This record gives sequence, structure tokens and C-alpha cells, in this order.
Amino acid sequence: MTNAVRTDAVGTDTLGTGQEPVHGGTQAAVEGYAAATGGYPVGDDLALALALADAADAITLARFQAVDLHVETKPDATPVTDADTAVEAMIRERLAEARPGDAVLGEEQGLIGDDARRRWVVDPVDGTKNFVRGVPVWGTLLALEVDGEVVAGVASAPAMGRRWWAARGQGAHTRTAVGEIRSLAVSAVTDLADAYLSFASIESWSAAGRLESFMALVAAVWRTRAYGDFWSHMMVAEGAVDLACEPDVSLWDMAALQVIVEEAGGTFTDLTGRRGPGGGSILSTNGRLHTRTLDILNQPARPIAR
Repeated sequence: MTNAVRTDAVGTDTLGTGQEPVHGGTQAAVEGYAAATGGYPVGDDLALALALADAADAITLARFQAVDLHVETKPDATPVTDADTAVEAMIRERLAEARPGDAVLGEEQGLIGDDARRRWVVDPVDGTKNFVRGVPVWGTLLALEVDGEVVAGVASAPAMGRRWWAARGQGAHTRTAVGEIRSLAVSAVTDLADAYLSFASIESWSAAGRLESFMALVAAVWRTRAYGDFWSHMMVAEGAVDLACEPDVSLWDMAALQVIVEEAGGTFTDLTGRRGPGGGSILSTNGRLHTRTLDILNQPARPIAR
């Protein structure tokens, strides 16, 4: 028998706060998060996002590696699972209850409420290909924009036992795999020759016609690894790697990550140097390496010898 996907699943206290699991965006859940995190600042909107992430984690973990996982192919040839659609539907339903005047932009269902000053940006499962193949590097990304500025963000990766979050002006924090909550800070590396670079795939740079400049960056740094997706940028925020870049991304892939990287002290732009998550490409760094990295990635291609 095929198991139904539950969209009423409750949270699992992934912050380690000792609170009861939460349901939806209720005021009790928001107040519980705001109180339980103690010295780690959590405003009402971020507390709501954390509560929604708890509920999303319950859905995604139940479907991860499920033998009856339903997978379809979207028009852009990327996969979508029943977990993607269930998580986004749940978040939209609970935001409609908790923040009825806010707009919501989601990867699977698009934009509803485009005139609102406040807009939530949702990627229900970032790393769906990993999710489908049983690789645990995937997560739910949730951000809040106010007048076009990302002011709060959560990246929750329950299969890794990790979560990252930030609110504008309040710093960035993480819950580690052993349950420790700590603040985030980018690295102090100042020379590309000493820098650690993370990316997603060589193929994406080739498809974007930027492989030559990317390989020049690879040659300039100390070490590279393809950690990919949200994790690359969260490791920039942690100071574990020094820069991460991708040539082709969507707003919902990056909105939550922007505020986390910036509140950790980093710099977050597209490959032209424009700040923000909506430019279709991304470079996150510790800030010290940003200008030099942009210079390399934007160097003109050499003419092909004939």
C-alpha cells in the first residue's frame, strides 16, 4: 500500500530547545521558539520560519529513502517529488493562517500575492536530485523579504542533523550535529592561494559558457570540493570554506542563504558583483576574497587558435 504524505506533521525540536513539537505557525509556537532560544536572538518572523522548518523536516524525513517515493519530471527536466509538493503546500497553508497579508513565492507553485511588501521565498527541498538518490545533502530553505530585502532565513538539513538561521542585524547561528547552538563567522583567509573553494558541478560552468574562467579560479585556489547546493554556502558562513560559486541558480535557491552568509560577515553577490540572491548566479565569500574572485570569473575568454 502506498503511504499518504502527511502535511499535518509536527516538528521535532531540531533546535534542541526542550519545547514540545510545534504545529504550524501558531502564536504559541512562535512564542515558544522566541523564549527557548535564550541569548540567541529570534524575532517573531524568524521564530515562525523555524517552526515551519520543524514541520517541513517531519515531512521530508518521512519520505527520504521511502520505497514508494513519487517522482515526476518538470518541464525544465528537473525532478520533483511528493515531498517537495507536500512541504510547499504545508508552508503555504500555515503562512496563510499566520501571515495572511504576506506573499509567497515557491519553487513548485510560483507566486501568490505579488503586491505585498512582505514576501516569503520557499524552496521545499533544495537538492532534490540528492533526495531522490538517497544522498543526505538536501534541505528546506525559507526566507522572508521585506521591500525586496531578505531579512530572515532558515536552511534546515534534517538528514544531516544540521540547521542554520539568521535575522538581519542579529547575527547568524547554527545547530550542529551534536546539538550545540553556536554563532557563525566567516574565515579570515586573505589570499586565494590559501583559499578553499566549493561548487556544485563542472557541467554547470560548461553549460553557462564560463568553464575557462572557472578553471582559472580553480587553479588560483588552494583546494576545491564539489559539496554543492546550499551546503557550500553554509560552509562559507561557518568559515569551513572560503568561497562558493554557481553560474545558474534561482531566487529560491539563494534567498535564505544570503542573510545567513551576510550576518556571518560574508559577501553575497551574483557573478557581476550585484548584491542579492536574484541575479541568476551566485558568489559567496568571506568578503576578503570577493573582488579578486570576481575579477577571475569575469576575465574575457581567450580566442580559440585557428
